Amino acid sequence: MKKIIIIILIFLVIGVCTLLYLKMKSNESGNLNEVDNQLNNKNDKVGGESVNEFVNKINININGVTYTATLEDNDTAKELVSRMPFTIEMNELNSNEKYYYFDKSFPTNSSRINRINNGDIMLYGSDCLVLFYESFNTSYSYTRIGKIDNPNNLKNVVGNGNITITFTK
Repeated sequence: MKKIIIIILIFLVIGVCTLLYLKMKSNESGNLNEVDNQLNNKNDKVGGESVNEFVNKINININGVTYTATLEDNDTAKELVSRMPFTIEMNELNSNEKYYYFDKSFPTNSSRINRINNGDIMLYGSDCLVLFYESFNTSYSYTRIGKIDNPNNLKNVVGNGNITITFTK
């Protein structure tokens, strides 16, 4: 009788170990598939947009006038797009630009620009979005974000004071 009980216990232990082993293998396989999927998709998205589908054209609405802008293909522009849509109040500075400080920094790759053109959209530092409505020479460094496609009459549309601007994809 003892031999039968021992044999039954051995089969039970072997059965339980087999079930645990199979369960562990299925979880490992599932986790590995999940990790593979995450690694394969890691660089496929930037701010909700597929890298291959980067939005390089945006709309900028200023006082009821909508301009289109073409963005640079860089991390700063991609981050800006990932935050859209947004509406901000931009402040006047030097009678040639409007600026806004974001709470969260952007990736940067600043360089000395030398020449600012009407319609340029730049990042000053890591968090200051600047829209220029006059052309001029400069010694400051900026990260290029983009440019308004047809900035005709931009100076008149933005006016002299602070303005509210909406950026959309």
